[in-house]
Amino acid sequence: MAVLLERTEVQTFLALAEELHFGRVAEQLGLTTGRISQTIKKLERRIGAPLFERTTRQVSLTPLGRDLATDLAPLVQGMDEAVRRAVARARGTTGVLRAGFLGAAAGQLLLKALELFTVRHPDCGTTIHECQVHDAMTRLRGGELDVLFTAFPVSQVVAGPVLLSEARVLAVPAGSSWAAHASVSVEVLAEQPVIQLPHDMPQELRHERTPTHTPAGRPVPRGPTAATFPEVLALVAAGEGVFPVGEHARQFYPRPDVAYVAFNDAAPVQWGPVWLESNVSTRLRAFVQAAADANT
Repeated sequence: MAVLLERTEVQTFLALAEELHFGRVAEQLGLTTGRISQTIKKLERRIGAPLFERTTRQVSLTPLGRDLATDLAPLVQGMDEAVRRAVARARGTTGVLRAGFLGAAAGQLLLKALELFTVRHPDCGTTIHECQVHDAMTRLRGGELDVLFTAFPVSQVVAGPVLLSEARVLAVPAGSSWAAHASVSVEVLAEQPVIQLPHDMPQELRHERTPTHTPAGRPVPRGPTAATFPEVLALVAAGEGVFPVGEHARQFYPRPDVAYVAFNDAAPVQWGPVWLESNVSTRLRAFVQAAADANT
């Protein structure tokens, strides 16, 4: 005759087999110790033999109880995994999410998001793509990426939460007189050419990083255009111009021929994820939520 066990009986039995303490199991399951005891006694009657040995000082498994726990544990785990996978499929958190990043700071934010997202949604694959200033938005708008971690602002896309706000600094040639300053004003941009970003970058991002005029209205000289950030720094080192950047550049892009001088009156650089409205999916929302939770 088959003996069918209820889920609560199995859950209570396995919890007690692990803890060997009625009080802790009762607290863990939100039940009274009396209810735990009744459930175990009911289970033992259905099995036909004791599963635990109880004394006033301790609780221990009988050989039969030990065998039953060994047999049941992987079965229950398998059931839980099956349910979790079904829920993930129902919610659309399977498949592959393609995430890009522009710059080292964005890469760090992406990796933190990926670590948490993988724990929450192990059945959803992810691919990581490093982008350059000349191709990041093209790859996003062309459908190669589902989400891009970048500096704000970016228009005509959906902008997610701000994950990082950092001080703005000015990359200058290490041998220049500016390198000796503790800080400078944004107005100094009118005194040296500023390296330009490619025209296929979002206009608002190019204007935010390489403005045409200072806050006081002074025109900013235009320097040469760079296709990548290492190229920006090479041009700065060669004395072709200067470039405003986030403070993370000190750590991730140190160069003996480039110095980073703090601005004393500039707005911070903000970073976060952006995506196309047409690309919204459950797994994208889950990934953005993981990014927000992992970077707070």
